[in-house]
Amino acid sequence: MSRPTIADVAREAGVTKATVSHALSGNRPVSEATRARVLAAVERLNWVPSQSARSLATSRANAVGVVLARDPQVIANDSFFPAFIAGVESVLAETDTALLLQVVADRDAEERAYRAMSHGRADGAILLDLRVEDWRVPLLTELGVPTVIVGAYDQEHDFSCVRTDDGAPVREIIAHLHEQGHTRIAHVSGPLDYVHSKARADAYVDAIGDASLLREGDFTAGSGRDRTAELLALPQPPTAIVYSNDTMAIAGLSYARSQGVAVPRELAIAGFDDDHLAAHMSPALTSVSSDPAARGRAAARLLRADILGARPRTELIDCNVVHFRASTSAPANPDASRRKS
Repeated sequence: MSRPTIADVAREAGVTKATVSHALSGNRPVSEATRARVLAAVERLNWVPSQSARSLATSRANAVGVVLARDPQVIANDSFFPAFIAGVESVLAETDTALLLQVVADRDAEERAYRAMSHGRADGAILLDLRVEDWRVPLLTELGVPTVIVGAYDQEHDFSCVRTDDGAPVREIIAHLHEQGHTRIAHVSGPLDYVHSKARADAYVDAIGDASLLREGDFTAGSGRDRTAELLALPQPPTAIVYSNDTMAIAGLSYARSQGVAVPRELAIAGFDDDHLAAHMSPALTSVSSDPAARGRAAARLLRADILGARPRTELIDCNVVHFRASTSAPANPDASRRKS
């Protein structure tokens, strides 16, 4: 089947080829109604402009940017980022668009990266690791950089957004643990200024009823081990721990076993992100697959439309699936809560 052409788009939208070009480039005035028809036709036909057409119609960089202000150790060990980037790249490849990925050490460097985008380095940005009060949203609004937010960000903004429900799988895991007889259930969260970490922690507190066994980690293995040690040293340690990522969960499981704690007979453990190692642990780790590639594809599609002039919109991705495995399979041990570590 041949690929659609600009003539196909014009025919679908009921306009001329020149009008399609003007609607996408913005070089000549086109009514909002006409632009909307053209963008809808582009979306329906999944039309990809040729390089020559783009060069004639625009002065774009033909690149989009992702800036990560995270510890490289976390990025290297977190299964989310490679899958998310792969999803983004699968969509960008359709239009020969480059992905500019930049890891920065501090806020000043991150701000410089976004300002460089506004001066032509990239045509738009994908915003990850949303904070509860995120300074980047008003900055990118001020700079006029087309942006897609990835996360359940509830502050006022004018950008497209890819949202997921991070709280639902936590509630599902806790309901399962309650059915197993667990009453002392702890949660090791990610940094609580992250939107997704707070959503998971809020769901935990709502399900448990208090925050006495909530501990804040930073997604690294070291924090998973340290927070687990704190919890197991309590006069009444938990009989179950739910972690906000698999890296912390695997480190916590390893520490517990090193202290002679049997998993899951004395301590149930669950993670998040369904790392490729999760199903191959001993015992296999209960975790949440979140399909980051699907979120990457959605973000890239929305950003492509925004760059072409579409109105911002929100897309809800129902992609979180809990995989219950052996690490949460045993009934709660009433003696475990009296265990001293």
